[in-house]
Amino acid sequence: MSNETYNGWTNYATWRINLEIFDGIEPREWFKTDDQYEMSKQLKDFAEELVTGDAGDGLATDYALAFMADVNWHEIAGHLIQTLEDA
Repeated sequence: MSNETYNGWTNYATWRINLEIFDGIEPREWFKTDDQYEMSKQLKDFAEELVTGDAGDGLATDYALAFMADVNWHEIAGHLIQTLEDA
């Protein structure tokens, strides 16, 4: 992937995961921290569990996890925390 931003986000993967998984959620209902680092780890774990779920090992899971390796979890966490502060 290029180093260019995508729709204001670090890259396409970050934008897409935020849009498809986290857009519109109430962060306090899902994540019990306001610490950006801790939330970024929780976001990653949550998304990986959601994507892999019952899929098990296989090509599709490998591709999904490879795509998610490009996500800037810290950026998504910061965005969610800012959403909380703005509310």
